[in-house]
Amino acid sequence: MSDKKRELLASFCRCIAGQFSNKKQAFANPQLFAHIHVFFRPLPWDFFGGIGFYSEQVYDYDMWRPYRQGVHRLIPEDDYVYVENYALKNPIWYAGSGHNRAILETITPDVIERRYNCSMIFKKENGKFIGQVEGNKCFIKKGDALTYLVSDVELTETTFVSWDRGLDVNTHQQKWGSEYGALHFEKIADFSSEIPWDKF
Repeated sequence: MSDKKRELLASFCRCIAGQFSNKKQAFANPQLFAHIHVFFRPLPWDFFGGIGFYSEQVYDYDMWRPYRQGVHRLIPEDDYVYVENYALKNPIWYAGSGHNRAILETITPDVIERRYNCSMIFKKENGKFIGQVEGNKCFIKKGDALTYLVSDVELTETTFVSWDRGLDVNTHQQKWGSEYGALHFEKIADFSSEIPWDKF
């Protein structure tokens, strides 16, 4: 790995490794935003033979029942970080991995499957990472509607701003996701000490 790629990857990892909460946003506008926690927890190096993360999103009132879980493989390029996304075949088995390292360590590569066309590309601009889904073919079925994912992310070492929504493949009208704009999270716990820095 070149020094440029190593530096970019290390910077991204320091930003994303942590627990994030949108408590301030939710308390200021409870009618518009639920109180949510997002976890990005480093995986052991041997999981991918590289840098990977487990992610979990939960409502504050139900910390053991996540509504979204994923596994992510980070691939550094010269001027961006490519993030492959994977789904868990039986996600409920690993619920709580975001805040319980013992559960996280039970996740193995054979229990995930690649979500093709759903990778994210993160570029560093003005001290922050800007991320978007590659293309418009990350399809998600919601009821009778087939939608494609649009995801806009801004990431710093202390903040995580995310706006995910699904647009109808035919009409391009929004079918799901926040109708009131992005969710604004602040980092409340740092997991960067769990990153296998010695492998960089």
